[in-house]
Amino acid sequence: MLTQIETADLAALSEAQLAAMLVAGEKVLESVRVLGNTGDNIVGELLHDVETFYEWNHYPEGDVFDPRSNAQYYYHAHPKEERPGEHGHFHTFLRPKGMPPGIAPAPLPDFEPPKGENDALSHLIAISCDKQGVPSKLFTTNRWVTGEIWYSAEDVCRMVNYFVIDHVRPSWAVNLWLSNLLVLFRPQIRALIMGRDEAVEAWAAEHKSDSVYEDRELEVTTECEISVPDQITTIREELKIRT
Repeated sequence: MLTQIETADLAALSEAQLAAMLVAGEKVLESVRVLGNTGDNIVGELLHDVETFYEWNHYPEGDVFDPRSNAQYYYHAHPKEERPGEHGHFHTFLRPKGMPPGIAPAPLPDFEPPKGENDALSHLIAISCDKQGVPSKLFTTNRWVTGEIWYSAEDVCRMVNYFVIDHVRPSWAVNLWLSNLLVLFRPQIRALIMGRDEAVEAWAAEHKSDSVYEDRELEVTTECEISVPDQITTIREELKIRT
């Protein structure tokens, strides 16, 4: 049960929130600009040393992990017939040691605590890109897709604020771009995550599913189309109204 999320209403945000999003948007554009000076782009930079790009493989191998923030991500691709028009997508995560206080896994009947104290990671959001690295969609997924531990939507929304990859490997430009993209589109991301839980609950009710989180028929739960230039323009217009 895929739920399409419409463009978020920025009028409900404070000026401080909008200003932070605008700064993030400028950093996203700067990352793209610097790479463009050498004819590179976000996806090409991440796959720079990859001789053959294989579907399903994680890039870079072993994922990208920031031990200070405990944020993590990887890029991969599905068969083209599964996600037409997409080259691949980023999956972003946060591990327990980087989560804000008071957060615990959702009390699901099939919850099994992982062995490692930092292994109960949560998926945050996925970002679809074309081969030039231009992001086109944000989406959320069911639990089985990434093998994550399930947390409530409200808790995942809190986690998004803690996602940052603050080092240079495998690419400073890609890390800066991705970290700030999650700030630029924070309202949409929150709407998608909140809609994720609603979509899962609706699927379970409609299909009488006893194990909805492992149901292979439910993969992508919510999604929305995005445009970096349009988002930045909308933010600027909203801030202009308030001056």
